[in-house]
Amino acid sequence: MVTILLWLPISTASGRSPHLVDAAFTATSAVAVTGLTTVDTATYWSTFGQAVIIIGVGIGGLGVMTLSSVLALAVSRHIGLTQKMLMASETRTDRLGEVGTLVRAVIITSLTVESVLAILLFPRFLADGESIGSAAWHAVFMALSVFNNAGFVVLPDGLAPHVGDWWLGLPIVLGSFLGAVGFPVLMNVARMWRAPRRWALHTKLTLAMYTFLSAATFVLIPALEWGNEKTFGGMDWSEKILNALVFSVNSRSSGLSLVEISDLRESTWFLQDALMFVGGGTASTAGGIKVTTLAVLILAIVAEARGDRDMEVFHRRIPKDTLRLSVAVAFVGATLVGLATLVLLPVTGLHLDAVLYEVISAFGTVGLSTGITPELPAAAKWVLAVLMFAGRTGTMTVAAALALRSRPRVIRMPEERPSVG
Repeated sequence: MVTILLWLPISTASGRSPHLVDAAFTATSAVAVTGLTTVDTATYWSTFGQAVIIIGVGIGGLGVMTLSSVLALAVSRHIGLTQKMLMASETRTDRLGEVGTLVRAVIITSLTVESVLAILLFPRFLADGESIGSAAWHAVFMALSVFNNAGFVVLPDGLAPHVGDWWLGLPIVLGSFLGAVGFPVLMNVARMWRAPRRWALHTKLTLAMYTFLSAATFVLIPALEWGNEKTFGGMDWSEKILNALVFSVNSRSSGLSLVEISDLRESTWFLQDALMFVGGGTASTAGGIKVTTLAVLILAIVAEARGDRDMEVFHRRIPKDTLRLSVAVAFVGATLVGLATLVLLPVTGLHLDAVLYEVISAFGTVGLSTGITPELPAAAKWVLAVLMFAGRTGTMTVAAALALRSRPRVIRMPEERPSVG
């Protein structure tokens, strides 16, 4: 439906129908809350087209959070939304007897955060001399784009002129964080904010890993770019701190950057590749394999290195089937990225670093781009569109399907350990 609407002549500023691949690519990017674009959002699309895009973003963000939450409830056989949505072993409550209540909670939470962001951004655009109507439109569009980690920008000159603008940069950081940690975490913290020790293990793992990765990014990216005059090298201290904060969240989810990605060094691209692949929290607007998946894999490595029988964290033991699920999700994600990269390299004729960056950005539904997407051949655009859809729904669906799949067996084969490593 979004593709059809964007294909109409009324959706473009020129009044002519766009190419089908551009309409389909933009529609997929919107619904998958990615932000990769083949044409400039602010100048190519009309107000009607921009409205279609941002409505697709809102529906896509709500749909992903709702579906992920419902699947999480199905996986855990638990219909409580308090503190233990994903870890039923830590609670025995059944306060919500229907999925409808969960859906309403997701919608209310999303609309509340987006409204607050729009209110914060509205006076900023007014201060730029925009009319009330234009400022309101830009505030609403950017609020939805930020919270849903979509990466679409409707400002005529983009975000580059705001490289040192705390009034715009800070809402991007806060909104991206709230959208990326996930709905279960937000609800858990909201209900139990006075008792952090009673937070669900999922909440603790998500916040701990997300904070660690953000802190590492806050330090590493400025360090890698310190001497680059096109990026951090030409900034004062206030601008460096702001952009370090923005990079601490946009490299894994939001896709909104005050700095041109094409100006970054290849070492920074490589670091962002890893961050985009990980993504944000489960049942969030962020993509990737999710921070909890990475946390479980790290805990398994630590337990193996120590010779521990169990994976333990925050005074809880993580079951081995969770590790198997994490390995499967990470492997499926890596396979998708690898296959797409193998397809795009001969099709585009571009270098591996740029192609890999674009592929992982599409898979992780991040939206950061080195600038090559608009110049890609139609075949490559279709591949990225499919990858955005697969990245948005693939790992989530695989995780739920594997977790729900339980095959009882009466006979078990004898155990024997193969040599590994």
